[in-house]
Amino acid sequence: MRATLMYGAGDVRVEDVRDSRIEQPTDALVRITASCICGSDLHPYGSMAAEDGPVHVGHEFVGVVEETGAEVSTLNRGDVVVAPFAFSCGACEFCRAGLQTSCVRGGFWDGLAGEGGQAEAIRVPLADGTLASLPVAEDSALMPSLLTLSDVLGTGWHAAVRGGVGPGTSVTVIGDGAVGLLAVLSAKRLGAEQIVLMGRHTARTDLGREFGATDVVTTRGEEGVTAVRDLTGGHGTHVVLEAVGHLPAYEQAYGVVRPGGTISRVGVPQYEEAPIGFGSLFAGNVTLTGGPAPTRAYVDELLPAVLGGEIEPGLVFDATTDLDGVPDGYRRMADREALKVLVRP
Repeated sequence: MRATLMYGAGDVRVEDVRDSRIEQPTDALVRITASCICGSDLHPYGSMAAEDGPVHVGHEFVGVVEETGAEVSTLNRGDVVVAPFAFSCGACEFCRAGLQTSCVRGGFWDGLAGEGGQAEAIRVPLADGTLASLPVAEDSALMPSLLTLSDVLGTGWHAAVRGGVGPGTSVTVIGDGAVGLLAVLSAKRLGAEQIVLMGRHTARTDLGREFGATDVVTTRGEEGVTAVRDLTGGHGTHVVLEAVGHLPAYEQAYGVVRPGGTISRVGVPQYEEAPIGFGSLFAGNVTLTGGPAPTRAYVDELLPAVLGGEIEPGLVFDATTDLDGVPDGYRRMADREALKVLVRP
């Protein structure tokens, strides 16, 4: 079968690899029908050392169950399924609490699983706890939106939920990537009154307005902070959803959060230390939350809205390719020529 491997920074290749197969009785073999490139994939694409490669890449996919292990009880051959970006048992205390990314038996696709979603097929560990069945055909027109349940919609939703977004709240979203835009959609759906999107790319911020942003701030740093405060009576917003992962975005976050407010970070941090002292969080009684989104916990909640057409998160896909085009898809996203690339193996 064919799969995508990253050999180092800027070096992505599609190669023939050994076929995925059932290895444990709790596995399922899934033929991938749709996957995508994630903004978080761009971090190693920009910095990965050659000695750390090659590694399989891709952690968002929809597919069809081709085979199941002897202990899999909730899935059947032919089921159309979506996989979250982390696999999980569904039974441990953390899974039962809706924290599947902390599952004691789980992990991430390009880590313990050793396979990736930008491929023709994949072995899914702990299939009963990981995969969610979708009541659609594999060629459904809803597939782009259903694919967002794997990561970016669930991550934007997680940011808003952890941040405490609700009716009457004011929200700043930092980042106009797919997660940031779907954080806007999530904040709107949860009842936010004012949603300020901080982003610089007009096509993306226009989509953000379509998703529910009431204001757009295109400047960064102190100028951006001042602009948000001017929009909020000088106080800042109740909640800040940080969907970038770089330190300047975090600094903007504590610059625009109001006293007593909450910063919810879901951008994968590309730094080890973040200011939390008197000059950042402490003086304003600001809460810091967020983390890797347990997107499996949100599938049942978000799926009806996608199926019913209440939301169309698949609009974040503005380019489509086959596996052969994945390396160029990485380049296009890194060069900001594409927001998010859909992959049809």
